[in-house]
Amino acid sequence: MSIRTHSRSRSRRPAALLAAGLLLPLPVLAGCGGGGAEGGELPGATQDIAAAPRSKVADKGSLTWAVDALPATYNVFQSDADATAQRVAAAVLPTLFTLDAHGRPRRNPDYLASAGVVRREPRQVVLYRLDPRAVWSDGTPVGAADFEAQWKALRGKDSAFWTAGNAGYDRIERVERGADAHEVKITFAKPYADWAGLFTPLYPRAAMATGNAFNDSMRKNLAFSAGPFQVAERDDARGTLALVRNPRWWGDRAKLDRLVLRAVPREERADALANGGLDVAEITPAAADRIAKANQPPRHRGDDANKPAAAAGLRGLAVHRALEPAYTQLALNGASGPLSDERVRRAVARAIDRKALAEYVLAPLGLPAEPLGSHVLVAGQPGYEDNSDALGSADPGAARDLLADAGWKEGKGEPPRSRPARAGAGRPAPAARPDDKPEPRAPEELPEFDGDGQVPEDDKDTDGGKGGLAPVRFKDGKKLALRFVLPKGAGAEPLREVGARIARRLDAVGIRTEIVKVEDAGFFKDHIASGDFDLALYSWPASAFPATDARPIFAKPQPAADGSLQVEQNYTRVGTDQIDRLFDQASTELDADASRDLVLRADARIWAAAAAIPLYQRPELVATRRTVANAGAFGLASPRYQDVGFLR
Repeated sequence: MSIRTHSRSRSRRPAALLAAGLLLPLPVLAGCGGGGAEGGELPGATQDIAAAPRSKVADKGSLTWAVDALPATYNVFQSDADATAQRVAAAVLPTLFTLDAHGRPRRNPDYLASAGVVRREPRQVVLYRLDPRAVWSDGTPVGAADFEAQWKALRGKDSAFWTAGNAGYDRIERVERGADAHEVKITFAKPYADWAGLFTPLYPRAAMATGNAFNDSMRKNLAFSAGPFQVAERDDARGTLALVRNPRWWGDRAKLDRLVLRAVPREERADALANGGLDVAEITPAAADRIAKANQPPRHRGDDANKPAAAAGLRGLAVHRALEPAYTQLALNGASGPLSDERVRRAVARAIDRKALAEYVLAPLGLPAEPLGSHVLVAGQPGYEDNSDALGSADPGAARDLLADAGWKEGKGEPPRSRPARAGAGRPAPAARPDDKPEPRAPEELPEFDGDGQVPEDDKDTDGGKGGLAPVRFKDGKKLALRFVLPKGAGAEPLREVGARIARRLDAVGIRTEIVKVEDAGFFKDHIASGDFDLALYSWPASAFPATDARPIFAKPQPAADGSLQVEQNYTRVGTDQIDRLFDQASTELDADASRDLVLRADARIWAAAAAIPLYQRPELVATRRTVANAGAFGLASPRYQDVGFLR
């Protein structure tokens, strides 16, 4: 049976974060929990920015911010939109709800005087009251016609619109003007809990009116805006895109004259920061270490004068650290082979030490080193709970028992072999960014298996495992061996080291792994999405609207009419009717607490299915010039671009 990963996808969520680090297609902020309910401070969320009041920020300046690439399109609802397109949209287009430091959606007063559910029966009705000053850059008021055009483009009923998904928009029955031109009334055919995630960003009617406009008019230019900035010149040869103040903006005036997005490879960013070519950049742990060393007080008089110019240039930088709103997972492909047996999947999960992996990745960076306990929320989000007890903690003995119960017995006389060399230390990403972690260790050969499953005492695993090769297991004459697919690029060295540590833990219970290194460019499309793997490491972004955005990632694969298997974004190919039902119920439950409870119940069942094993939240390291204000590691929060600038 062939596999089909894209149907009428319901997800707005970016596809996985693969080995290079960018967020794939759909908007990360397009799904957020409810109606922006107020609440107290929550433990666990981290954010580290150079905060300053607007009165302390200069009303001038040009700031250069590193990105991975210039946008292939400015339409974030298309499948080839990327993280840079999302950043441009947040600075240029209406964002009806933004996220606070705990990832909670908050009504954006620059656009909405009010927003909420005004009726539940017989149909859910949401009423938006727009700021009467809100206008597009041509002077046209923002209004119901824009909302209606976007709904019709994204609801999934017209194949002329090449959309990446229609989640939520397919539940709307009609969009119309309310009591006056500044009121928009949305009537739903089916209740929708995550309504606050819709219409962000909002595009003008002209951009959504026809398939041609939707598909092609925003490829290289964005001729309109309704935010603090607007798109100015783009230079593909130099890899720069300039945003300038929007003269028709009605809110707080942008502090910067120009915000320049510049495509710079991650390994070159430290030098670009040092020589003044960048002001803000997400960086690798190695670059963070260079900056930290450059900022250490000189030990001897004259040391500064002897430092290389690049090191001296790093002295004016600060490194901001937070947990990124994304997590790295071990994915187990349950479509066929040994991993189609839940007992074998559970054995793999019980064999690895998630705590040790989190400590390896996060502790050297000074970040909380706890394994992630949820597939649907990250630490700091409202309602986050560790549901991993539905699977159980690390226990090699339990893993061996599960394998034996599944019929995999220890074999005898396996010939000696050498394991692949260990790789470095890194981070996963998809149309995304490298899994930046601690510096890689020098490659070294693991000891040959000597026939008794033992390894010399001085070569035990260093991540808390027993280390060594246990006798391999066989069933019906077949050896228990799994293909572990990892990206081969230099930026994925930390990710490969995490993979090597997992492989050693599996060896200790008799599960052999063949580590297959593939080109970064084809890692996601050619292997993860197509199902050409047994084990893999990749990442998913967190969502403020998990009832909507998590569902396609864990949906039970369904046979299609053409004989293919429709998996949506569930690349493990493992799901259950009960998980689907809980997500569906959560997405229609308008009581926020009840909806969250249903999502958490679904999470516990995803843990029990043992196909996707969250390991840790990814680290976010951002270097800024010390004169930069209101930028850094934003964590779960939405940046407020009009406040970014330079200290007076």
